[in-house]
Amino acid sequence: MLKQKLSQKGQHKLSPQQIKLMKLVQLSTLDFEQRVKQEMEENPALEEENFSDLEEEISDSENDFDLTEDQNQSIDISEIDEYLSDDEIEDFKVNHQNYGVEKHIPIISGVSFQEYLKNQLHTFRLNKEDLLIADFVLGNIDDDGYIRRKITSIVDDILLILGISVTAEKVEKLILNYIQKLDPVGVGSRDLQECLLIQLEKKKITEEVLLAKKIIQYNFESFVKKHYQKLQKKLGITKKDLRKSIFQIEKLNPKPGKIYSENTKNLNHIIPDFTIRILDNKLELSLNQRNIPEIKVSSIYLDMLKSYKSSKEKNLKKNEETIVFLKQKIDSAKWFVDAIKKRQNTLMLTMNAIMDYQKEYFLTGDQIKIKPMILKNISQKIGVGISTVSRVANSKYVNTPYGTFLIKSFFSEKMKNKEGEEISSIEIKKLLVESIAQENKKKPLTDEKLSKILKKKGYLVARRTVAKYRDQMHIPVARMRKNL
Repeated sequence: MLKQKLSQKGQHKLSPQQIKLMKLVQLSTLDFEQRVKQEMEENPALEEENFSDLEEEISDSENDFDLTEDQNQSIDISEIDEYLSDDEIEDFKVNHQNYGVEKHIPIISGVSFQEYLKNQLHTFRLNKEDLLIADFVLGNIDDDGYIRRKITSIVDDILLILGISVTAEKVEKLILNYIQKLDPVGVGSRDLQECLLIQLEKKKITEEVLLAKKIIQYNFESFVKKHYQKLQKKLGITKKDLRKSIFQIEKLNPKPGKIYSENTKNLNHIIPDFTIRILDNKLELSLNQRNIPEIKVSSIYLDMLKSYKSSKEKNLKKNEETIVFLKQKIDSAKWFVDAIKKRQNTLMLTMNAIMDYQKEYFLTGDQIKIKPMILKNISQKIGVGISTVSRVANSKYVNTPYGTFLIKSFFSEKMKNKEGEEISSIEIKKLLVESIAQENKKKPLTDEKLSKILKKKGYLVARRTVAKYRDQMHIPVARMRKNL
């Protein structure tokens, strides 16, 4: 039976401007530079601050126009966090499992990978239609050098985009006869097996190479899973012969496109958002404001608004439309100038808290000094929402005396040693990497043995936890680390 009842509840709605503020907080330095330039191009009421001119302060003219109610409200970032979707936090949640602090080195730029392939392709004698089709297929090659899409899907796209009806057989023929002939060797492959076979075909024929081709062509699954005894038995070869053939395979490049694409993938190399320096044994934090101009509301537009308001024009309708337009542009400019200041304050507040929390590490550079830290720790310390801290940590880099790092790499979960002291999972991961690096590759350490090694060193880490951390660091299981 349906019943009617009255209920009272509070509901908080955020203005589009408030949501835009959080979007600004999330932007990296480079993206923020572009955003400021875009706003200045779109809004003529914004202009670059010129400190050499003695201009009246904006506040002198504030009485001449009023901001809308939404724009004039103080912006509570903690409330905004509740409104915005948690999906924007991506995989960096409250208990983020990081991969350790990684150093990022800028990469030099060069000719793009696609251009490099296209220049080679155009040296072949192909008719106009085949060249168009081959060029289109090149566009489906990823940064690793592979064509991972189905040929039938490429055929459908060629018909839809180029208006050319072509068969899957013809596209495959162009791939085999032309694209797979390009440099680097192995480019245009559909899978790893094909990539390795193409490279082996280019090698000088020897017994080791012939055996390597036999292994890849007919026993690929056993090779990938490192079932070496099974391979020896099936092929009737000695361990020495197998070792020589595997050596030939290991010299091949499983990702031929990386040689070229790596140089162009990060043309916009990492620009640190923050810089931490050590001065007189004290930490100093600064925000990167390199190419971001000081902007203000245009005095010309303020004067125009004042003039139109005091005007006694007969065409009142046209006059009112002009006033509305000017007021909208000035209100938007006023909000954007204010939002930039709020963004800077939010970034500095958050990074200062992180720097203070990890003070010992930033002073010494010793990763063991990194304390367990989750988003909630910083959120509670500065009184902002967890998603605000996540947006700063997920997309910002900090330049330190020890390298440039993604801020989220300083977050880790809490663990305890035998003495009951709290330690960071980063410390555990560092010890795992060292133990695996020192292991006998003919008898690599299992997760169980790694757990026992850590326990001997005073770290109570279960086998399951070792497996989890090993996976996070992309370290394969013991069997896959085994060498003949």
